[in-house]
Amino acid sequence: MNASNPGPGVSQRGDVDPFIAMDILREAYRREAAGADICHMEVGQPAARAPRAVLEAAERALRDGPLGYTEATGLPQLRERIAEHYRKVHGVEIAPERVIVTPGSSGGFTLAFLSLFEAGDKLALASPGYPAYRNILKALNIEAAWLETREEDRWAPTANDIAELHQSAGIKGLLLASPGNPTGTVIEPDRLASICRTARERGIRLISDEIYHGLTYGAQADTALIHDADAIVVNSFSKYYCMTGWRIGWMIVPQDLVRTMERLAQNLFICPPAISQLAAVAAFDATDELEANKAVYSRNREMLVERLPQIGISRFLPVDGAFYLYADIGDFTNDSMDFANRLLAEAGIAATPGLDFDPFNGDRFLRLSFAGSNETVEKAIHKLDGFLKNQR
Repeated sequence: MNASNPGPGVSQRGDVDPFIAMDILREAYRREAAGADICHMEVGQPAARAPRAVLEAAERALRDGPLGYTEATGLPQLRERIAEHYRKVHGVEIAPERVIVTPGSSGGFTLAFLSLFEAGDKLALASPGYPAYRNILKALNIEAAWLETREEDRWAPTANDIAELHQSAGIKGLLLASPGNPTGTVIEPDRLASICRTARERGIRLISDEIYHGLTYGAQADTALIHDADAIVVNSFSKYYCMTGWRIGWMIVPQDLVRTMERLAQNLFICPPAISQLAAVAAFDATDELEANKAVYSRNREMLVERLPQIGISRFLPVDGAFYLYADIGDFTNDSMDFANRLLAEAGIAATPGLDFDPFNGDRFLRLSFAGSNETVEKAIHKLDGFLKNQR
C-alpha cells in the first residue's frame, strides 16, 4: 500500500505527509532508551521547564479543584491577561472577547482554516516554512499556493510576491510567520506594514503566526495587529513560555469571527485543558525567569554562528529570532533525509532534514534547534565536527 493510495476505508484527507521532526524525535527517544547519548536538536522544545509561577499555579489548581470544562473560548481571566499583554507589549488595545484560547497553536490554525476558507480555496504559504501548515490544509482540502522565498529578500515574502500570486493564482488567504520556522527570519516592520496593506487592499485574509514572539536577538518583531486590526493572530505558550506539553495557545480574531470560532471549538475540542489555562495566567509574571532562558538560547546561537563555519557549514539563513539555524549542507549531500538519519545513527545528533520544511529545495538543508542547554549545543558542535570530517 503506498501513500497516494491508502486503501479501502481510509480517507484521502488523512493521506498527509509525516511531520518528519516528530519521526526523528521518536527514533531519537528509541535510541536513548537503548542507552545512546543523543543531542536533541530536532524539535523546537525548550530544555527549561515551565516557570516556577506556572508550576505553582498548576499545583494550586490540582489542590483546590475540581478541574472541569471551561468556556470553549477559554477562561475569562486568561483572555483578559492576554489582552493586557498586547496593550503593554505592543500598544494595541484588544477586547478580551476577541481572544480565543486554543489547545496549542495547532488548534488555532485548524480553527482559522475552517473559519476562513472553503474546500478548494488557495492559501499562500512561504517556502521554507512550518510543515504542519500544508499538511493541515491538505486534510481540509484547501490548496497551498507557494511563495518561494529568496536570499536577496532575507528568505521572507514581499508585498510584490503577494500581489503577483494573488493575480496569478487567486489566493484567498496568506499565512505569515515572523520570526519564521525554520528560517529564523523576522519580517521588518516596514515590510510587514506593506504586506498587510497589500493583503487588505485585495481582500486576502491574513493569518499571522507569532508563536516565536519574545524570542528575537536584536530584531523588532511587530504583531500584525499594529498594521491590520482585522488580522488573525496565532500565538502559543509553548516557545517563549516553555510550556510545550501543556498544549495551550491563543488567537486574536476580529469580533465578527468570535462566534464562528466558538461554535467550532465547542464541537472540535470542547475546551482547552483547564489546568493549562489556570497555569498560563501566571506565565505573564515570570519575565525574569523567561529572559534568563532566552539568554541561554542567545549563547547557543552565538556558538553556532561562530563555530559552524569553522567546521565546514558556512551558509545559513538569518537567525533573527526563534531558536533555529537553517543550514545549507549542499557541500556534503543532496539528500537531507539520508544525512539526518546518518547524523543520528553515527553521531548521536537528532536534527531535522530540510525536506520537512521545503518540498522544493529542502534536500540540501538541515534545521538545528538550539533550544537546549549550552552544554548540549557545545557537545553537538563537537560531534558534528567529527561527523563532517568523515563526509569529506
